[in-house]
Amino acid sequence: MNLLVTGGYGFIGSNFIRYILNNHAHIRVINLDKITYAGNLENLKEFEANPNYTFIKDDICEVEHVRWIFSTGIDAVVNFAAESHVDRSIRDPNIFVKTNLEGTQVLLEAARSNWNSSTDTEIGVKFIQVSTDEVYGSLGSTGFFTEASPLAPSSPYSASKAGADLMARAYYQTYRFPVAITRCSNNYGPYQFPEKLIPLMIINALSDKPLPVYGDGLSIRDWLHVADHCQAIYEVLTKGKAGETYNIGGNCEKTNLEVIKGILDLLNKPESLITFVNDRQGHDRRYAIDASKISSQLGWKPQHSFEQGLRDTVAWYINNWQWWQPLLT
Repeated sequence: MNLLVTGGYGFIGSNFIRYILNNHAHIRVINLDKITYAGNLENLKEFEANPNYTFIKDDICEVEHVRWIFSTGIDAVVNFAAESHVDRSIRDPNIFVKTNLEGTQVLLEAARSNWNSSTDTEIGVKFIQVSTDEVYGSLGSTGFFTEASPLAPSSPYSASKAGADLMARAYYQTYRFPVAITRCSNNYGPYQFPEKLIPLMIINALSDKPLPVYGDGLSIRDWLHVADHCQAIYEVLTKGKAGETYNIGGNCEKTNLEVIKGILDLLNKPESLITFVNDRQGHDRRYAIDASKISSQLGWKPQHSFEQGLRDTVAWYINNWQWWQPLLT
């Protein structure tokens, strides 16, 4: 099978490609990545000579280039390509609309145009739109997001992802093109760009720098180890049903302060490093995922406890300073 993975040099994309190449030798991976600031060639350096791996440096918004890639024979797509940092979307929403919405439509149309339904024998889903729980907006103190929850995005980032999800859904409803959507909770683990909460706090704490915390630090997120997320996406690719949406969560709600204090404990650093800053505009208070659908229908469950996963993640950043240190500039 020829699997196109977009945004494969990013955090989740590179972990997913690593999972595929290490565990599924029958799959050939084509990695299409523009290499923005968050993409890092070092993430997949060990696979550069692997005959099952091909890297194409290009932009998913380049219509003719994307059409050519699909004409070479692509069996399925996992779309990770996205601008994903909320703060950046608040400062400049334009690139988020361009990449996340328009780029997704370019991919969908190229995939649909080259789709031959008579060859759909190995898998039922030909295109996975990887999305986020942020498209649902904010929860109160109780309840969970389900696949039936209304979309109510709060930031330009989540709005652009919600638009892409609706476009993917439209391609199924209109053309019966076999698309599935996944919506995950907050990921953490190795190779995550230092602007995200957990690596930022680890790196700042290692250098005894202030740890900036939005508002009162009591916003709640559901945390999912990236390895569990990668396994879930593979289950959707191979067992999922076209036209469906699957929530992927870690069943692990933590306030930002709880996460940060856990990092400080692991590093034996004082809580006096915590510095409260003005809250983010449109900051959602709580996310919580109901992942019972993917569990009951596809048999997936997260395997990493947050305590062990965070311990392993802290150790990874300690032992791989040569990976993250150049990114700080």
